[in-house]
Amino acid sequence: MPGVLNQVYTDLLTQHADRLAVADTQRRLTYAELDTAAAEFRTEFDRWWSEAVARGEARPRVVILAANSASYIVAYVGLLRAGALPFLLDPALAPEEVRAVVADCGIDAVVHDRPLSVGIEPSGSATSGYALTRTAPGAGQPTADRPEPLASTEVCRFTSGSTGSPSCIEFSGTAVHNAALSWRDATGLGADDRILCFAGLFNGLAFNTSLLAAFLAGAALWLPSGLPTSGQVIRFLREIRPTRLTGFPALYESLLRRPEPIPELAELKVALSSAAPLKPTTAEELRTRHGLAVCNYYGVAETGPLTFDPFPAPEHGQGRPLPGVEFVFGDGTGTTGEIRVRSTSMGSRYLNAPGAFEARLDRDGFYATHDLGSLRDGRLHLSGRAGSRLNIGGRKIDSVEVRRVLLASGAREAVVFAVDKRNGDPMLAAVVSGPEGLTEDALRGRCLERLASYKVPERVVVVPEIPTTGVGKPRMSAARELFHKATDSAFTS
Repeated sequence: MPGVLNQVYTDLLTQHADRLAVADTQRRLTYAELDTAAAEFRTEFDRWWSEAVARGEARPRVVILAANSASYIVAYVGLLRAGALPFLLDPALAPEEVRAVVADCGIDAVVHDRPLSVGIEPSGSATSGYALTRTAPGAGQPTADRPEPLASTEVCRFTSGSTGSPSCIEFSGTAVHNAALSWRDATGLGADDRILCFAGLFNGLAFNTSLLAAFLAGAALWLPSGLPTSGQVIRFLREIRPTRLTGFPALYESLLRRPEPIPELAELKVALSSAAPLKPTTAEELRTRHGLAVCNYYGVAETGPLTFDPFPAPEHGQGRPLPGVEFVFGDGTGTTGEIRVRSTSMGSRYLNAPGAFEARLDRDGFYATHDLGSLRDGRLHLSGRAGSRLNIGGRKIDSVEVRRVLLASGAREAVVFAVDKRNGDPMLAAVVSGPEGLTEDALRGRCLERLASYKVPERVVVVPEIPTTGVGKPRMSAARELFHKATDSAFTS
């Protein structure tokens, strides 16, 4: 039986046939041309898969590990047509992390645009130019320890993995379709829109706002690859005159490092940022220097897009709930506390972590986000993380509050956590990245001016860069490793 997404894409590619669908620096495809290219990919994949392994009844589970491009869309739609189950994975993951996903999720094959170092054998290539790699001689054959996705699952995406291994979220086709419909309708996305998307399609920011939503509207999706340097962003702004810009905070911060005016920014109807909130100073400078108001998209990987504000401003928080989204707070009787959400675009469960997703649902199906916030005048305002409180000597310290002060004191990025001294006593620590000349003494001094003394990190390690996930979130494990290396392992955790 055809999946929901395959049918939706098939209908849309016919409906908008002559309009530009997707483009990158190498390739432009109308909706009709995308239809043809996806059909060719499906044919090539079917041939390759039937030669590689006896398929039986199993849906092949296929990771897409590639940078943004028109070919990415071709492969994604082609896999849906082939009846495969696409897994959209961050191409910035380390080989060991890719290996873990392949093993934990029972992956059969990988579609990729780069060499793989995961000990699996290449065997063939797709018409889009991607390599096709099967993961094991017995790919496609069920085993006792291979997790079985739900029958309704049509695509799998992953949590960011900023605090551990990525969890694989199963989504039904209906949930993905609902997310795109609500975004299109709530944001006024139309056929004349041109979306310039620098966020990876594996991430919810791009997947929910710039992929199926664009095609539902008959809009054009532009997908530059590579790092979004200010020069590259400006070049695309001038060449295609986009109406919408999608990117992570680093993109907007890079634009502010350019001294010259960028008048094209003021022409944007919608600018989206996510993964981490845009710094208030960055948002204000973009507004005053370039006339650009950036919307802090709020969505949770497991629940889809949740809010939007057509007139973003600091006092508006994250905006109003999208259609199909319900919030409850704390114990459910007020409008402040830990945020729980129920949406029509929610994932179903974690494929590689049985029971973990369900454990965060209450009896009414609301998902515990671990974010703290409130609803004021119909708009959502975030105030921190429920799990961000550290216990240091009996005192509760909010790591988000400390991080905010470090960022305001000159750090580009900061990670705050607890470590144990050799005598077992806990200690507040931080790893920050920043410009040359930024020192531990200066940062601790600024913290002492703005925080109670017990909230000031006892040790601050300054490094040039903190490794991040593919969506720009700092990796906690990497920050801890940098800390222990800099302090000669004088602490135990």
